[in-house]
Amino acid sequence: MATQHTVSAAQAGQRLDRFLVDVTPGLSRARARAILEAGQVRVDGHRARKGEPLVEGNVVEVTGELPPQDFPPVATPEVTLVVRYEDADVVVVEKPAGMPTHPLRPDETGTLANALIARYPEMAGVGFHQREPGLLHRLDTDTSGLVLAARTKEAFEALRAATAEEKLEKRYLALVEGRLAGEGVVELPLIPHRKDPKRVEAVTEHVRIRAAVKPHAATTRWRVASEVGEFTLLEVSLTRAFRHQVRAHLAAIGHPLVGDVLYRGPALPADVAQGLARHCLHASEIHFPHPRTGVMTRVVSALPEDISGVIHRLRRS
Repeated sequence: MATQHTVSAAQAGQRLDRFLVDVTPGLSRARARAILEAGQVRVDGHRARKGEPLVEGNVVEVTGELPPQDFPPVATPEVTLVVRYEDADVVVVEKPAGMPTHPLRPDETGTLANALIARYPEMAGVGFHQREPGLLHRLDTDTSGLVLAARTKEAFEALRAATAEEKLEKRYLALVEGRLAGEGVVELPLIPHRKDPKRVEAVTEHVRIRAAVKPHAATTRWRVASEVGEFTLLEVSLTRAFRHQVRAHLAAIGHPLVGDVLYRGPALPADVAQGLARHCLHASEIHFPHPRTGVMTRVVSALPEDISGVIHRLRRS
């Protein structure tokens, strides 16, 4: 059995192994490497290497048995679900740091999606993919905070339209390196990182773009919430989001998130960190037009103890 995928403009520039993982959600990076090494993957008819960069129009053919492209998450009621807003149409839940938003394998449990489908079984079949029941957006595993989900297909489509019209706003609290003043806007396109598939990078005058890569327009607004010694707590807002947008944009302007190893954010002294093992980013507010009434709805979430504790200790030091 063979499966074919044609590389789109948005996917151009990706490494082949990363492309395979993205188009086959049940596929792990290790499994992708294994099928490449076994010769199960061809690009435009020739045997391909895992690091091969793709261009728009490439036809990627995979032969042999692969995990399913999509799958419903296993209902896992024992996963704690913190609900911040709920009605017949939508739910806003709080994801803790360390919890993935959705599973990558059919047998994976312990994600937000597993908890959602257990509590709201009507979400099955709602959303972009089965593995993301009702979800309008995702958070990185180590980002905590609010996630919006729809309970019905009608609500999902209404909120999806609101997102496209930039009527849905997400706000974050971000502790960053260095001092800033006032407010600002970062308008830098984002592309897959040229050397590290785990990252994205902002396009500045120092970044050369391959012809095959299509940058994604991205806008991040920020304002200073408070000064924290040699650091700054920012309120960041987005109406549309690209993967790692906040992290990459703040790093690009020289103020990476505290604890963000991937984007070279600063580490804290052990006596200040006290076990904090993630980047300091929390999805603190979400504003959306209610899908049934159109009334703007606001849901908020306070900084979790791990980040607020760090801020307290920094101010005392």
